Amino acid sequence: MTRPRPFAQVDVFSAEPYRGNPVAVVLDGQDLDDQDMQRFAAWTNLSETTFVLPARDPGADYRLRIFTPAGELPFAGHPTLGSAHAWLGAGGTPRAPGAVVQECGAGLVPVRLDEEEGGTWLSFRAPDLVRSGPLEEELVQRLAGAVGLRREDVLDHQWVDNGPGWAALRLASAQAVLDAEVDARALGGVPLGLVGPHPRGAPHRVEVRAFVPDLGVPEDPVTGSLNAGLAQWLTSTGVLPPDYTAAQGARVGRAGVVRVRTLRGRVWVGGRSTTCVGGEVHL
Repeated sequence: MTRPRPFAQVDVFSAEPYRGNPVAVVLDGQDLDDQDMQRFAAWTNLSETTFVLPARDPGADYRLRIFTPAGELPFAGHPTLGSAHAWLGAGGTPRAPGAVVQECGAGLVPVRLDEEEGGTWLSFRAPDLVRSGPLEEELVQRLAGAVGLRREDVLDHQWVDNGPGWAALRLASAQAVLDAEVDARALGGVPLGLVGPHPRGAPHRVEVRAFVPDLGVPEDPVTGSLNAGLAQWLTSTGVLPPDYTAAQGARVGRAGVVRVRTLRGRVWVGGRSTTCVGGEVHL
């Protein structure tokens, strides 16, 4: 039967509310089946909707299921941070001080809580990649064409898949990233990320864009999982330093900022979060 459940809508990866990427968080997902969750995720029409459940793993604080309007994901970055923010705001207490441990389809994902000027920063530890290495040449050519680029415009390419299936193309500049025009059908179901450097002295090191039309997300405003995969690739090859910030969302009217930090050899991806809607949802 339908009943009221605590609910929050959280804006992630922006210090300014309504300029990041929103996630809908149902803070009590118990006794909802897959169809219930998918129907509600399609109704919210956000890039992701999450459902908080009791942990099965004794090392986790809670279990999270993550749905796009068209399907479930094993892991996604901004839903991880937004759900941790909502869970803490609803009175959740981590088992260990200074960190929340999320259980999801990708396993256990630690989330750091760093108290800094202006509030708490949340950062997730980038999950290990499930697929890496260069893309197939035929695929590079197809993806380049799908975003209006010539093959020679692509400086480098890589699988950076930590669950959602990301393929990535590195371009010569942030402007080239911003100028790309996607043909969703030409992507052929491949989630695609673009990355390119800003000029020296700019506020952020790189510009990022993400396209996932087959999951009902033509362009994702700000994408934690993609930024995590990009950071693992580009910091390990020396293209980017261990610590930097990325901008994302300008083409869809957002101003997302993703902060990457490398601690003891592991990449952490974080940003600011703000609860913009709170109350109950009847499910």
